[in-house]
Amino acid sequence: MLQSTDMIVIVVVVLALVFGGVHIAVALGVTAVLGVYLMLGDIEVVRTFVANTAYEALRDYVFAVIPLFILMGDFVAKCGAARDLYTLGNRLSRWLPARLAVATIISNALFAFVTGVSIAAAAAFSRIAYPEMQRFGYERKFSLGCIAGSACLGMLIPPSVLMIVWAVLTELSLGKLFLAGVLPGLLLTACFIIYVVAAALLNPAIVGEGGGKVVAPAPLSAAVTGEDEPLGPLLLSTGLVLVLIAGVLCGIWFGFFTPTEGAGVGAVAALLLAVAKGITPREVWEVILNVGRTTGPLLLLLFCAQLYSRVLSMTGFTETAKNFLLATGTGAYGILAMMLVIWIMLGCLIDSISIILLTVPIFHPIAAQLGIDPLAFAIIGILAVETGLLTPPFGLLVFTVKAAAPDREVQLSEIFRGSVPYWLILILVIIALVVFPQIATFLPHL
Repeated sequence: MLQSTDMIVIVVVVLALVFGGVHIAVALGVTAVLGVYLMLGDIEVVRTFVANTAYEALRDYVFAVIPLFILMGDFVAKCGAARDLYTLGNRLSRWLPARLAVATIISNALFAFVTGVSIAAAAAFSRIAYPEMQRFGYERKFSLGCIAGSACLGMLIPPSVLMIVWAVLTELSLGKLFLAGVLPGLLLTACFIIYVVAAALLNPAIVGEGGGKVVAPAPLSAAVTGEDEPLGPLLLSTGLVLVLIAGVLCGIWFGFFTPTEGAGVGAVAALLLAVAKGITPREVWEVILNVGRTTGPLLLLLFCAQLYSRVLSMTGFTETAKNFLLATGTGAYGILAMMLVIWIMLGCLIDSISIILLTVPIFHPIAAQLGIDPLAFAIIGILAVETGLLTPPFGLLVFTVKAAAPDREVQLSEIFRGSVPYWLILILVIIALVVFPQIATFLPHL
């Protein structure tokens, strides 16, 4: 009876703290400490338990992957590679309807191979792509929806911070998880491109009557479409980024180095690329400080999540939740549907990493019990969380685009309406992965 009470207390307390605005790391840590104390009643035992968990959690070699991959992405972003990707994508897709939207989606996909963070992509392309689409007469809702929707690729295409966190929590192979995200990421990219091209063909007005004529001067920023820019430097810059991506990911996949070693190689190569493109020592220092500010709290989050996960196991909550869902009689698809609804609802309220930390320790063993492939389940879960980032009323990607767009007249409602097709495409890709998990498992199982 006491264990059941403990179970209820730690779940209610953590939810109350999270939705009350307390930082997720503090909420998980405080609740875990409270749970251990309720079960054991000895503060010295609690102290020893927390210390041992911290040591075992943070000494893991794989934790270095997170700051090193973020460092690689920040160096590439700081040296102007995102702008070069977008400019080249525009130049090479000029024969397509909605070519600026297509360039934005392709650039987001390539940028995702470097950064692994959706929020960073949304912020970058709000300032790069949005002014250009406005300059060519694109409908504002269509432009904003394209930027917010395609930013979701950042967490699905490897190296992804969500994948790293998921692998740490579940002890899945990070290299295999990276491979599992490639085909779903490319499928999602293709679906986005098909949508924008079809929309432009059906209604040319949304892309400035085909997008081939400049209808107004660029009022928001300097033009970056690169119509008169030499193609050679763009090809060289983008080619070096692609070589960096291919070298790091292929090195991991083919076993030349571990994910942590690959992240280190990528960070050094990205620094060399940034220096070659003219980054200053001051900017290098700013990137390093920014990575420290980002990853320090993230490592604390992971430690608190592992602490909370252990306490859940001690109280038997994970087993109880599993038995409850299995007893509903809805079958594997019904239980998976409930998980997806929870992920999407949480996705519009709190950030992606916090959702993973709260739910994966509970959902992963349940999925394993149901016989769902863990790699396919991970990709389905990441897609569902990213879908939540576009869901009203608190879709974080939408708020990021609103904050970053250099146009104060942009309304949140416009971005939400423009994101609806991308939200529906995400749902369709999730369904496709549920029905055909081989889309995610094919490459890892080769």
